[in-house]
Amino acid sequence: MDKKQEQKETVTEIPLSEIRDFPDHPYQVRDDDSMRELVDSVKERGLIQPVLVRPVDGGYEMVSGHRRKRAYEIAGIETIPARIHELTKDEAILAMIDSNLQREQILPSEKAKAYKMRLDAMKRQAGRLSKNNSDPVGPNLIGTRSNSELAQQVNESESQIKRYIRLNELVPEILELVDEGKIAMRPAVEMSYLPKESQKQLFDAMGANDCTPSHDQTIRMRKALNEGRLTKEVVDTIMCEEKPNQREKPPFRDSRIGQLIPKSIPVEKHCDYVLRALDFYNRYRQKKREQAR
Repeated sequence: MDKKQEQKETVTEIPLSEIRDFPDHPYQVRDDDSMRELVDSVKERGLIQPVLVRPVDGGYEMVSGHRRKRAYEIAGIETIPARIHELTKDEAILAMIDSNLQREQILPSEKAKAYKMRLDAMKRQAGRLSKNNSDPVGPNLIGTRSNSELAQQVNESESQIKRYIRLNELVPEILELVDEGKIAMRPAVEMSYLPKESQKQLFDAMGANDCTPSHDQTIRMRKALNEGRLTKEVVDTIMCEEKPNQREKPPFRDSRIGQLIPKSIPVEKHCDYVLRALDFYNRYRQKKREQAR
C-alpha cells in the first residue's frame, strides 16, 4: 500500500456477523485474564487499533484482529471499527502472521502452524514472481530464499524454524504437552517422525508411567522405526525405564489438592503436610465452637 492509498484509508464500522474468521487461523483466542482485560478496555475506551479485514463473497474475512473481535462479542457490541483492504489469500496470510509475530507469548503450536503458513505463502509468491519474469530460479533456490527471509523476519535460525514446522506432525495430545512445557523441543521433534499410531501408543505409555521421554529415548524410538522394529511393546519397554529426572507420582488423585501444597514441599512429604493442615484446621474449628458456647 503506497502513501496515497494510506492517506485515503478510512475506518468503517462493520457488523461482527459479517466477519468470518480466517481459515486455519494459527493463533489461539483464549477467554483468559488477558481477554477479560481487553474486554474491560473495549468497554471503557473502544479500540485503539481497528481490525484489518478483506472482502470475500459478500462479506469480510478477518486478517488481523481475532482477539479484538472476540472481546467485542463478549462485551455485547455488535459492530467493530475495521480497515478494509483488497488482499489475495497469500497477502492476507503474510499480513495476519506479521501482525502477531511481536506478541509476547506465542505457543510452540502457534509458531509451528504460523511459520508453515507463512513459508508456504512466501514460496507461492516467489514462484509466481519467477514465472512471470521468466527468471531461471529453481524451486530449491526459491525455498532457500524463503527460509532465509523468514529467519531474518522472526529472529530465529533456519534450523529452529524447521524444528517448529516439524511440530505440525505431532498428534494433538503430544503437541499440547509441548505447549505446556512438559516436553522439550528436541525430543518433540524426534517424536514428530514417528507414525501417528506410534505417537498415540507413546502418549498412552507416558500416562501409564507418569513421565515424558528423554531426548535419548526418542532417538532410540526413531532408530527402531527406521530398522522396522518399532512396536507398542518396544515403546512400552523404553518408557518403563527409570530416569533420574522421572517425577514421583503424586499421592492424591484429585489434582486440586496438589495445587494447594507449596512447590517447596517434596512429593514424599505431601501426605504429612495435608495431615498437619487438617489437624490445624480441626483444632481451629474446635476452638471456634468452644468460643461460641
